[in-house]
Amino acid sequence: MHKPHVTVAAIVKKQNEFLLVKERDKFTQQVCYNQPAGHLEQNETLAQAASRELLEETGLALEPVGFLGVYNLHAENGVHYLRFCFLFEAPDNIQTPVPIDTDIISANWYTLEQIKSLTLRSPLVLKCINDNLNRPVLSLETIYN
Repeated sequence: MHKPHVTVAAIVKKQNEFLLVKERDKFTQQVCYNQPAGHLEQNETLAQAASRELLEETGLALEPVGFLGVYNLHAENGVHYLRFCFLFEAPDNIQTPVPIDTDIISANWYTLEQIKSLTLRSPLVLKCINDNLNRPVLSLETIYN
């Protein structure tokens, strides 16, 4: 039986900027940029997983305000990722992100134009941001827990 890796991602928006983490890809060892993201753990909801990953990778404790969708990625490393993407809105006066997870190099805010010039972890990084800008956000109740 095929079992894709279930992951979550946090699209965090503050005015016209998005929060990305700088990390080293475990497969290629290349430094790249990603949304705060990671795997679903046992006994947590998808929304809880997204909030936990956001906290671990940026030190920011926020709750999702919406659901963007489900994304399939058959990565070059041979892994099939099933990504559940959540939207978070940061207040203007939010603290500076400080990663707790030692695998994260830094966390910073970027405009869409800046993001387009970065080395991204996967095509889903830009796809999720573009979807946030161009598609309606779904209610969190879209996912039954």
